[in-house]
Amino acid sequence: MPTLAFGGTLMALMQTVIVPLLPALPGDTGSSPGTVSWMLTATLLSGAVLNPVLGRAGDMYGRRRILVGALVVMTLGSALCALTSDIGVLITARALQGTAAAVVPLATGILRDELPPHRVGSAVALMSSTVGIGAAAGLPLASVVVQHADWHVLFWVTTGLGVFGAVLSWWVLPRSSSARTPGRFDIVGALLLTTGLVGVLLAVSKGEDWGWSSPAVLGIGAAGLLVLPVWGRHQLRVREPLVDLRLAARRTVLLPHLAALVTGFAFYANWLATVQLVQAPEETGYGLGASALVASLCLLPGGLTMVLMSPVSARLSAARGARSTLVAGALVIAVAYVVRVFTSEQMWTIAAGATLCSVGTGLVYSALPTLVIQAVPAEQTAAATGLNVLMRTIGQALCSTVVTVVLTTVTVTLPAGAGGVTYASLDAYRIVFALAAAASLVAALTAAAIPRTATHPAGVETRDSLRRPSRTPS
Repeated sequence: MPTLAFGGTLMALMQTVIVPLLPALPGDTGSSPGTVSWMLTATLLSGAVLNPVLGRAGDMYGRRRILVGALVVMTLGSALCALTSDIGVLITARALQGTAAAVVPLATGILRDELPPHRVGSAVALMSSTVGIGAAAGLPLASVVVQHADWHVLFWVTTGLGVFGAVLSWWVLPRSSSARTPGRFDIVGALLLTTGLVGVLLAVSKGEDWGWSSPAVLGIGAAGLLVLPVWGRHQLRVREPLVDLRLAARRTVLLPHLAALVTGFAFYANWLATVQLVQAPEETGYGLGASALVASLCLLPGGLTMVLMSPVSARLSAARGARSTLVAGALVIAVAYVVRVFTSEQMWTIAAGATLCSVGTGLVYSALPTLVIQAVPAEQTAAATGLNVLMRTIGQALCSTVVTVVLTTVTVTLPAGAGGVTYASLDAYRIVFALAAAASLVAALTAAAIPRTATHPAGVETRDSLRRPSRTPS
C-alpha cells in the first residue's frame, strides 16, 4: 500500500509543480506565455485520454506492468524537461508526464485484486487522498526551487522521485497483479476516444486564449463533439469495448461518474482561487500581497487533512455506506464555500476555508472509487475507475475555464498611483466560491440518487462484503 500511495502522490505532484514556473518560462525559453501554457494543457490532455485507455490496458495485460510502464514514461518526461529549454521538447515531455494520471485507477484495481474485501474500502480511501497531498506539496516545492535555484533542478528532483517510484513498484508490487484478462484491445475505440476528448478539452481549455468564437475553437470543439457519438456507437457494437457503455449507463455507475464531474469542478476552484486570492496586492483592498510560496503553503494543510481523513472516510463508508460518505463530503464542501464567500479577507480564514474544502474533498474522493468498484466486475475495475477519474479531469478543465472567465471579467482597476493595473475584484472570488458551492450541492443531490441496494454483476463485492471479512475460505 505505501508503494501505491507514493505513486499516487507522484502523479499529483507532476501535475502541479509546473505552475510556479510559468511566469519565468517565457523568458527562459524564448516563447510567448500562450505557448508556455501548453505545458499545462499537454499534461491535461494526455492524462485525460490515457486514464481509461491505460486502465483498460491494465485490466487486459496486467495492472502491475502497465502501472510501472506509466511511471517509467512519466520519469522520461521529467528527465527531458531537466535536459532542455526548448519549448517544443518541454511540451512533448509534459505530455509524457501525463501518463502518470493512470496510476490511481491502476492502483485501485491492484488493491481490489490483492486485499481481502473488508480492507479494500480503507485502502482505496488512502489511495484517493494521495491526490491531495501531492497537489498541495507540489506548489511549495516548486516555489522553493524557483526562488533558490534554476528551474531545471526541479525536474531533476522529480526525475529522481520517478526513478525511485518505478523501481519500488516493480520490486514491491506482487507478481499476481500482472495477471491478464483474455481479450483484444479496442484500438479503434482508443483512437476515436482520443480524438473526441482532445477536441473537446482543447476547445474548453484554450477558448479564453484563442477566443470562444474563433474558427479554431469552434472547429476543434465541434469535431470532438461529433467524434464522441461515433465512439459511443462503436463501443456498443464491438465485442470487447474499451469502455462498457451499457454497464456505465447503470445508475450505480453513471451517477458516481456525474458526481465526479461536478466535484472535480468544486475541488479545482479551491486550488485555483486560493493561490490567486492570497497573492493579490494589498492595493486591491482585499489582497494580502503574499508570495507564491506563502500562497501555496495555504493549501498544504488541506493536503495533509485529506490523508488524515482517509481512515475516517473508510469507517464512515463501512458503517453507513460509500453513498452516505459521498453525500456528506459534498455537503461539507458546499458549507466550506459558503463560509469562504464571507471570510476571504484574512490569511487564517482563507487557509481554514481551503482546509475545510479539502476535508469534504477527502470524503468525496475516497467514496467515489468505492462506489464504482462495487458496481463493476473485477476485470473492469481499472477501466471503470479510470473513467471516473476522467470525469473529474473534465470537471477540472471546465472549472479552469469558468474561473478564468470570472476573474478576468469581474475586475477592479487600481489608481494610477498604484500602477493602474487591473485585477480580479473580491466579488469575482465570491462568485467563484458561490459557483463551487452550487456544484457541490449538485454532487450531493446526485449522490443521494444513487440506489442504496443495487444488483451487482456476478463476482462483484456488495457493500456488505466490503464492510466485513468474507467467511468463505479462499
